[in-house]
Amino acid sequence: MSSIYHPTLMRWNRLEGRPRTEDFDRALKAEVRDALWMLSKQWQMGEFKGDDAGSPILAKVHVQATQLTKYQAGEQTQALENELPLEVKVEHQAIPFTLGGQEVSLDIRLLMGRQWLKMVGRINPSLPAEFTNLSRYTIQAPTYPAIESEAYKTAHIKVWQELAAIGSQKRMDGYALYEQLTKASPEPASTHISTSSEAEKQTVNDLGDQFVAWFQKLYVQPTKEQPNQSWKPSYLEHQFSCSAPIDDAGGEKVLVAEEYYHGHLDWYNLDIDQSRNQLGTVDNSPSLAEVEQSFTLSFLPSPMTFAGMPHTRWWSYEDWKTNLGGITPDTTDLNKLLLMEFGLIYANDWFLVPFTLPVGSLANVRGLSVRNVFGENIWIEAAGTGRDEDWKRWSMYNLAIQGNEDVPADLSLLLLPAAPKVMESKALEECFLLRDEIANMVWGVETWVPLATGKSKPGREAGLELFNKFQQFIPPPPPTPAIENEAKIRYQVVNRVPEQWIPFIPARKEGDPSHRQIQLQRAAMPRLLEGDTKIPRKVEPRTTLLREGLDNSPADTYFLHEEEVPRAGISVRKSFQRTRWCDGQVYTWIGIRKQTGRGEGHSGLAFDQLLPKE
Repeated sequence: MSSIYHPTLMRWNRLEGRPRTEDFDRALKAEVRDALWMLSKQWQMGEFKGDDAGSPILAKVHVQATQLTKYQAGEQTQALENELPLEVKVEHQAIPFTLGGQEVSLDIRLLMGRQWLKMVGRINPSLPAEFTNLSRYTIQAPTYPAIESEAYKTAHIKVWQELAAIGSQKRMDGYALYEQLTKASPEPASTHISTSSEAEKQTVNDLGDQFVAWFQKLYVQPTKEQPNQSWKPSYLEHQFSCSAPIDDAGGEKVLVAEEYYHGHLDWYNLDIDQSRNQLGTVDNSPSLAEVEQSFTLSFLPSPMTFAGMPHTRWWSYEDWKTNLGGITPDTTDLNKLLLMEFGLIYANDWFLVPFTLPVGSLANVRGLSVRNVFGENIWIEAAGTGRDEDWKRWSMYNLAIQGNEDVPADLSLLLLPAAPKVMESKALEECFLLRDEIANMVWGVETWVPLATGKSKPGREAGLELFNKFQQFIPPPPPTPAIENEAKIRYQVVNRVPEQWIPFIPARKEGDPSHRQIQLQRAAMPRLLEGDTKIPRKVEPRTTLLREGLDNSPADTYFLHEEEVPRAGISVRKSFQRTRWCDGQVYTWIGIRKQTGRGEGHSGLAFDQLLPKE
């Protein structure tokens, strides 16, 4: 007989008791029979190297704070008040009511129309009929049979049905009235009605002012007097600055945000710009004496705790809500390793000294004194004290200084007037900017496009429906007689890519003396229709994100910096945002977010092909 040996690998990863009886009373007592084992565990955890310095029982802190008073986006400087969340001031975009010469945002147009009819109906029950009978305030139904100029409406059956139903019922277009009341040379609300009473006309005109104020309160939008210049389309980011007075001579500390796209503003979005000591001139800007505050308060320090924190005692049962032992970091996961070390070893070494700061302030801790149980008073210095360029310096929640000059580190604490929570709607528009290495191009793929009704639709479906609608306007070609010995292949110059794929081609940067730097320029693909004998039209983007400058007269070229589209690509989406501020006021606006994409893609674009003849 021959014996078969099976290789085995044995290991032990834990020590635990194995009681041999059903009585667990003695096992649960956790009797220690080897005191040397306890001493060895203390040595292993470094407890013999500990220093009993005493626990803090009292802390005194002195903080000096100033207020953010100015805000600048582009070339426009304005006062920064805390009555409005900073996200709203930075992000708010205009609601698109016209896109490519077509009226869109039908849902908001109808909302405005219903509100106006309610307002004038309280004055005279016959007034709503006068406004709905005027063609300038009504929504026109698409032509039947469909015509080519209305293909963007009639290509989508639900949009066509909704517009036809609303047009036949003479619903009022409230935005047409709003545009009349807010244009450069405004016309009163009673201009086009036939009411004979002058008093009634004046009442309607007063309602027009209330109507404008109602809509501007409902949605936060940029105005002609204060346009929002923070959004930089060539970077796909927001850029802005704010400042706070720091001395009596008018000096200011300028904070700059050069790449904000996250959706939530906090201290890490801004850096200190020491090249400027003043942001700009604002009328009635408060001085340092008006906004400066000093606090000196005493506190009882309390140990810091967090959910799932390990117990500091050996024989304590934990709730196991957080299994720190289950974390499996990779060799490059330095952040995970630091987090585990903090949670397992140094978690009970931190104390909290709570301090309340006013919203929108820039604070500096001038002094912190701590008294321990032995009666010793210890002066605490900030961990980040030193030179800003010192790589050994450690700090948290401190602002970075732009540039690489060897200057003292700034220890200011910034508390922005930012919303604690923002609700976001479904995407009105969404685009993926990705690289196509096979075609050696960058593409802007419209994954969600807005429709005329105000709703959105997947870009693939909307592009296919629009292409099929344009194809319907091309008459079928006459039948061709069969040719003897006809070739079974055909030559194709270029194939067709989906309509939601918008190309970006490389272009040289103007003013570059080396002529080597490039940027991305928005281009267009031809709409290749079967049997079309005319010159193919260009496929235009259907989102405002990629239509930048296209609706201007004349149209502007859209350039995008090449470094903004990495190999992983980027995702840009536009949606409604909503938040409630500390005074209870609700703010709704349109904001833009940018995230990392899904990698590279392939459009299928090809030239000079020999294909089987159909």
